[in-house]
Amino acid sequence: MFKKLFGKKDNSCKLVSPINGETIAIEEVNDPTFASGMLGKGVGIKPAEGRVVAPVAGEITIMFPTKHAVSILSEDGAEILIHIGLDTVNLQGQHFTSHVEVGQKVNVGDLLVEFDAEKIKEAGYDITSPVLVCNPDAFESVEPTEYGPVSIGDEIIKITKK
Repeated sequence: MFKKLFGKKDNSCKLVSPINGETIAIEEVNDPTFASGMLGKGVGIKPAEGRVVAPVAGEITIMFPTKHAVSILSEDGAEILIHIGLDTVNLQGQHFTSHVEVGQKVNVGDLLVEFDAEKIKEAGYDITSPVLVCNPDAFESVEPTEYGPVSIGDEIIKITKK
């Protein structure tokens, strides 16, 4: 009983996949800004479909006008960036539909953005989508769980609080 009352509480939280597809190491993403870890720690996801949902509960802090990227501040204080495709900012919002706005509260699984993966690929863009924790120094550790096939809701990153 005392262990239950005074034992070490769980200091970790998880970030689940916002996209069905395949996860790869961030270092394998074909963009030096993401691959270097300059923007944070995380994974790349090769999408199997054009739907992005919230990987954490929190608040939308940035919804790019071009709809290719969204940032969420999680309830645990993690700053999450989901960047759909590489250099897709150049599409100026074409082939993207946003379902959220800045200041909106979201729960895990809420629809954030839909995109036409085929049209984006036809336009010459890589749809590999980095999912990052942009403030990893605020945590003890931020570690991808494993790489390979992933479904929406599967844990992709384990975050351990300080």
